[in-house]
Amino acid sequence: MPSNIDRYKKDFERLLRDAVLIEQSFSYSCFGKEYEAAVLKSYKGDEDAAKKHMDALPNFSTTYQSWYSECLALIKQLLPDRLNDFIRHYEKPKGRKDIGFENYRIEDALQGLRITRYGDEIVADPRSATSHLQQQVAILRSIKARFESSLFDIRQLVQADLLDSELDAARELLRHKFMRAAGAVAGVVLEKHLAQVCAARNIKLTKKHPTIADFNDALKNADVIETPQWRFHQHLGDIRNLCDHNKSTEPSAEQISDLIGGVAKVTKTLF
Repeated sequence: MPSNIDRYKKDFERLLRDAVLIEQSFSYSCFGKEYEAAVLKSYKGDEDAAKKHMDALPNFSTTYQSWYSECLALIKQLLPDRLNDFIRHYEKPKGRKDIGFENYRIEDALQGLRITRYGDEIVADPRSATSHLQQQVAILRSIKARFESSLFDIRQLVQADLLDSELDAARELLRHKFMRAAGAVAGVVLEKHLAQVCAARNIKLTKKHPTIADFNDALKNADVIETPQWRFHQHLGDIRNLCDHNKSTEPSAEQISDLIGGVAKVTKTLF
């Protein structure tokens, strides 16, 4: 089974390949005839080859949205200090009153927004977002250095592999009807992950031996998670406690399955 690092590398390489096509597609949609002329020149006047190249380009508007969402997830995990920069190149600035070249963003380009003055003078149009797309691709490319750098902290990725293995063990216990043992293992995985998230975000806890509830409360108080997610973690913790402490009520297979599935979701979505 491939490790999390291998999966991240594979996703990174695919997104980087897609980025080349997305940049070309954006240039084609923005510059039209100028882009066609440049492609034709690159193919040394071979019109058939140039046409084949342009016909193969994806639709920018639909392809970009999917690419952007996947990039967000990857950058959030591997390059979190650049996540806000990546988003800033896409989103309209909050509180923007007037639109000009300086504050025009990819989100505006996707809407086809075109700003003019004095009738026909173009102030900003989709071409104004070209540098923002280039910067997003540059941020994505910088992930490669994180894979290769000896300074890259891979503790989170290694722990993610370990937690995956422990969840697989919990699933196997459930398959053999060892309900309490399966729930206890899944509960430990949840506690470890919440502890790691708190540590990564420098959230200090005063208790010497904090529980799932303590980590959950700390994350909510630090505005890392919102109330619905806090309640979800609380629900998972309640099932775990049923396995560990309440000997009068036997946990059901459905409860344990919900616990294991819920913990798997948390480990893949909360960082």
